[in-house]
Amino acid sequence: MTDILVQLGNGFLACLHPTTMLMLVVGIIVGLLVGVLPGLTLVMGVVLFLPFTYKMQVTDAIVLLSAMYVSGTYGGAFTSILFRIPGEPIHVPLLWDGYAMARKGKPAQALGWTLIAAFVGGLLSAVAMVLLTKPVASFALRFSSPEYFAILVFGLTSVIALGSGSLANALISLALGLLIASVGTDAIYGAERFTFGMPIFADGIEFLVVMVGAYGVGEVLTRLERGFSSKPLAAVATTKTKLPSLGEIGAVKSMLLRSTVIGHIVGLIPGAGATVAAFVSYGVEKQFGRKRAEMGSGVVEGIVAPQSAATASVGGALIPLLALGIPGSGATAVILGAFMLHGIQPGPQIMATSSAMVYTIFASIFIGIAVMCLMGYFAIRPLVKILDFPESIVSAFVMLFCFVGALAIRSNVTDLWLMIGFGALGYLFERYGFPIAPLVLGVILGPLAEESFMNSMISFSNDWTVFFTRPISGTVMALAILTLSLPIIGLIRNRRKPGASLAAAPAAAAEPNKAAPATAAPRAVRP
Repeated sequence: MTDILVQLGNGFLACLHPTTMLMLVVGIIVGLLVGVLPGLTLVMGVVLFLPFTYKMQVTDAIVLLSAMYVSGTYGGAFTSILFRIPGEPIHVPLLWDGYAMARKGKPAQALGWTLIAAFVGGLLSAVAMVLLTKPVASFALRFSSPEYFAILVFGLTSVIALGSGSLANALISLALGLLIASVGTDAIYGAERFTFGMPIFADGIEFLVVMVGAYGVGEVLTRLERGFSSKPLAAVATTKTKLPSLGEIGAVKSMLLRSTVIGHIVGLIPGAGATVAAFVSYGVEKQFGRKRAEMGSGVVEGIVAPQSAATASVGGALIPLLALGIPGSGATAVILGAFMLHGIQPGPQIMATSSAMVYTIFASIFIGIAVMCLMGYFAIRPLVKILDFPESIVSAFVMLFCFVGALAIRSNVTDLWLMIGFGALGYLFERYGFPIAPLVLGVILGPLAEESFMNSMISFSNDWTVFFTRPISGTVMALAILTLSLPIIGLIRNRRKPGASLAAAPAAAAEPNKAAPATAAPRAVRP
């Protein structure tokens, strides 16, 4: 424990370096803006800034992206409460009670409770992150290639099982991502695959091109088809934040702690992320909370539960990323990409080889939460004023960042064409209900899974049963199979019930306010 405190203290000192602190503040500001601006999502914002981290020191790059991740879970709360426009699916549950409280003439109180929930949830989750990452990494040091392969399979199947929509579509998306990852030179035997005689493909397709295209360009094309909003939203010039008293906070402390724990645990699950955490936490309060009958009418519990869980999920998602090299959410998948851009593979060894960097990242999370809340308290009017930007202007800047980022990777025009192609693919995915997350994670984790699989085959004489006979890998593979089987079992049971809908059932159980939209199109909601 003393060693952890000493290293964390050194991490705080490292964060005071001017460049690191500048990246931290910039990340917080950009994350808040991404959460507020219509047309941008948290993952897209992190993706757009990823190429610009290529020339940075790795610590500064991760601090920048992590700060965006933290503040992005909070920024969209302003538009949800004031305008009934959830900046992210994360904030749909918050909208149900936050906007209702604002309609009662208490927008300042709703914003105050949101700030407290984000601060407490993020802070407690960061403490748990510091305490748990090293033990998880130490345990993972006993892993060999079969264990790594099993964990990667579990991460990929979790993304499929926890994704929304069709399971078949998610499997197709993942398979396509793995196929894209196989383009290039084989890491074990040095043979070229699917290069079609083009030298640029010998090094493979950069995952950054796939991410920027599918998320950034694809989203702009989707919004272009839907039609940009021609009228900017008017800002609320008199908006302010009113913090609750200590007595009021004490009255909901058990619920606040429960929601934080739920968010942290959900964040640990690969593929879940802040959106799942927010909905699960809200659902728990709706079913078992002290004011469950009043949820949806503007009660404090309906604001605190989803926001604290969403922010707490950040600390949970960073644990498998740093300790195992498995991203726990879409944003951490991008952060994994930043590590790999700098030649660093997160995993059990990172605590031993780069502990100073890891604890600097830990310290930046603590400082970032404090800075985020200060900005949320004092800078709410400028943040809301950003909504005056027309959607078409925002989309134009998104496209500009996409082209600059794709060209900065290898300074090759072919990457621009690839980015446009993956943008078209992302648009088609969005239109026909195919999730993008399995595609992206397949591109990122595919080479790692292939290398672990091939090393296992070489080390164990092509005995594929090694993944099931070794205790740790066998347990993880069983969990992966179970995770993939549960949605299939649910589909079979649902088909046996005439008139039932797998998607509608949980939505109907969780949605207390029929006037509030579901997650299918959160940005289309208008006050």
